[in-house]
Amino acid sequence: MGLLSGRKFRKDARKYRWSQKTYKSRVLGLKVKVDPLEGASQAKGIVINKFQKEARQPNSAMRKCCKVQLIKNGISVGSFIPGNLAQKFVDEHDEVIIERIGGRSGRQKGDIPGIRFKVIKVNEQPLHLLWKGKLEKGRR
Repeated sequence: MGLLSGRKFRKDARKYRWSQKTYKSRVLGLKVKVDPLEGASQAKGIVINKFQKEARQPNSAMRKCCKVQLIKNGISVGSFIPGNLAQKFVDEHDEVIIERIGGRSGRQKGDIPGIRFKVIKVNEQPLHLLWKGKLEKGRR
């Protein structure tokens, strides 16, 4: 605690920052390493199969989802199909564009366990216009 102890305080502060989770993950780039979209906001993929996920308590709905294999790196992710009867417009082997659902800290949103992405386009057609009946599904 002397007059010349500033260097030690600075050194200790740098050392103890590594015990902070936010600092450590930012400096080591951990979020980028595990991110299937590799930092991009959207990604293109192929639908492998469709499935339903049961919603968390207190809801009892069956949420319509699909497994999408990304073209850029081959990683398979689960993605939610939003909209009333919108799963009819998504078939296997369709080309879809997905984006993050927007849950806190990049986690799942709402009552769908383990699903972090949602489908926004099917075969270059916006999904919300398909299920509203304003567009017909394009051929591939």
